[in-house]
Amino acid sequence: MPIRVIITGTTGMVGEGVMHQCLQHPDVEAVLIINRKPSGYKHPKLTEIVHADFFDLMPIEDQLAGYNACYFCLGISSIGVSKLDYYKTTYILTLNVAQTLVQYNPDMTFCYVSGAGTDSKEKGTGWAAVKGKTENDLMKLPFLQVYAFRPGFIKPIKGLTKTHGFYKYINWLFPVGRALYPKGFVTLPELAQAMITVTEQGYHTKVIEGKDIITLGKQS
Repeated sequence: MPIRVIITGTTGMVGEGVMHQCLQHPDVEAVLIINRKPSGYKHPKLTEIVHADFFDLMPIEDQLAGYNACYFCLGISSIGVSKLDYYKTTYILTLNVAQTLVQYNPDMTFCYVSGAGTDSKEKGTGWAAVKGKTENDLMKLPFLQVYAFRPGFIKPIKGLTKTHGFYKYINWLFPVGRALYPKGFVTLPELAQAMITVTEQGYHTKVIEGKDIITLGKQS
């Protein structure tokens, strides 16, 4: 079955890269992106909804039906934000989007970009526990499949516009890190392909760590 995917977070590096790969992939039929401001991207497969408030999706709900995948790449760093703001954006916003989508697309595969070091046991109040709670509660929703992706260092795609500036100074670390600690170093194309692979084929574990991302990312 062709993939019809909703992608969030395309104004960030990970979401932009996942969108880029999906638009090129022959198994992806349609891509819907939801942003707070226009992205500027145009492509025959691409539809964009500009919507400011992800905590209230009611005005656009009728445009969210008919999709069989969601690649949720929206997120913020815990650095420099209050615990309340991090919780609201990481947990409440994510669950609100997911709960809305599952009403219209119960046969959807939901792929959530979490992070290496996430705590599934939800101990404490730090970012790892919030991510763990988000993963756990997403997996309770009645989607066809839910996967939590936990990449570490992500090598960006050259030429895209949302890559963080500091990557040009640290990209030299990637081959060294990949050789010494492969599960902590993945590429953006591998991450995107891994999402496509689990959408089409499933996977034996719901938490997708770095080594799993690399393995799944080699399939096409």
